[in-house]
Amino acid sequence: MATQKAKILVADDDPAIQELIRLNLEVQGYQVIVASNGVETVRKALSERPDLIVLDILMPEMDGYEVMRLLKTTEETSNIPIIVLTAYASDSGALISWMEGAEGYLAKPFNPDELLMLVERVLGSAEKAGGGK
Repeated sequence: MATQKAKILVADDDPAIQELIRLNLEVQGYQVIVASNGVETVRKALSERPDLIVLDILMPEMDGYEVMRLLKTTEETSNIPIIVLTAYASDSGALISWMEGAEGYLAKPFNPDELLMLVERVLGSAEKAGGGK
């Protein structure tokens, strides 16, 4: 295991969800930054260069699909893995997420342990592929 854990950007407009995810990730040693809307998510992704983004779909100013499209087509952020975490889970939503480049998909309400396992898997895959940092 690396001496410094990954930096994760949590993008969700619900402060309670932000806090739940932040606490669960920080307990595992991750550095967590948060964003409350799509525009802030893009801005922080560009300035902070996180190792992973946990992204809600329904957010103000720019939805998660738009955020993903923009990040995946921007050279500086195209290799950042994204896990979609949404309350509006559906087969079509999952399919769109995969097509837009998401590396993981999880429905709310979610089990924090399941999110942690998904984070570890996605970060491990990105490391092996030479993505991230």
